[in-house]
Amino acid sequence: MTQLWQRKVKGCDIAVVQADITTESVDAVVNAANERLKLGSGVAGAIRRAGGAEIQAQCDAIVAAQGPLKAGQAVITGAGNMLARHVIHAVGPVWGSGDEVAKLASAVRAVLDLCRQHKLASLSLPAISSGVFGFPKELCAGTLFDEIEQWLDQANETSLGTIRLCNNDEPTARVFEREARRRFG
Repeated sequence: MTQLWQRKVKGCDIAVVQADITTESVDAVVNAANERLKLGSGVAGAIRRAGGAEIQAQCDAIVAAQGPLKAGQAVITGAGNMLARHVIHAVGPVWGSGDEVAKLASAVRAVLDLCRQHKLASLSLPAISSGVFGFPKELCAGTLFDEIEQWLDQANETSLGTIRLCNNDEPTARVFEREARRRFG
């Protein structure tokens, strides 16, 4: 794990790290999910391998009960064998599907709202939609930071004290580091 940047922003410790999200010791890690919550490749595949089959079973039960999710929605499951207690599955938009920034912002807000609802203190969040879904990394970083800042401004009370923007590959982690330094110094 390499910490690239950290500051207290609006009462919350925010960090940018280059690390494997499945090894993060936080209350919840975020899965960049698809609409059917199938843990296939990328972040989702890593979570399936590290957390075990029970995470996929919980995802399958959610989809069976309520149908596929839409871009902008998020749900929470256990984290199986990982250090984290929960996985929040956030469905980001596929680039080119229309209204992508608003859909990504909605997914991030849904994640943060689930943290509040479940009284979680720490979260590790990847660059949702910027992998196989094709969302431009710079725009993704800006959208995530925008939504986090707005949410923190509007959160009257929250247990969430730590948000880690966690990406395994150096180029993506550096994009998030540059955006954090541009905004917060």
